[in-house]
Amino acid sequence: MIAVSKKKSVEDIQEALDAGQKSFGENYVQELVEKEAHFKEKANWHFIGHLQSNKIKMIAPFATLIQGVDSFKLLQEINKEGKKIDKVIDCLIQVHIAQEETKFGFSEEEVEALMLFPELAELENIRIKGLMGMASLSIDISLLKKEFSNLKNLFNNSKLMSFDPDAFDTLSMGMSSDYKIALDCGSTMIRIGSTLFGERK
Repeated sequence: MIAVSKKKSVEDIQEALDAGQKSFGENYVQELVEKEAHFKEKANWHFIGHLQSNKIKMIAPFATLIQGVDSFKLLQEINKEGKKIDKVIDCLIQVHIAQEETKFGFSEEEVEALMLFPELAELENIRIKGLMGMASLSIDISLLKKEFSNLKNLFNNSKLMSFDPDAFDTLSMGMSSDYKIALDCGSTMIRIGSTLFGERK
């Protein structure tokens, strides 16, 4: 479980740490950098927002996992920063499974093409750990199940095509409003914010 701590205070995060939570997700680079500087190795930090290429270097040294990688160009830039600091950076490929057009990510067809892309194997300073997706903002349970199940099937197929199938072990889907459905559909990682910390002001 990733505790989504964006806009939450260091006191809130400390309370979660004291309760045994170790992994936290942040959407904004500057906020993540500030919190990492405060807590250091006490927490594992996941970046779960839309990452701009010019800000990769700010989180590359300490990020446990970069979720939401939505282009091959971004993978190339992350690899470049990883090479500079001699680190293999773990990433998830973001898949656009929702009906809303505002969400980022690869289509299912683009993911399948990416897994077979020869140039992907040449990026030695990234490790693709799996897929990430966000379902539609809907109360239609059948729709959510369909979207999550499609992503699970894509995950299974992508693992078979992966250049490093042993490392391809993470399916990040499910948030506070739909995580139970996501778990039923095979999620291995959920991102929980308001259920843990309360609604953001």
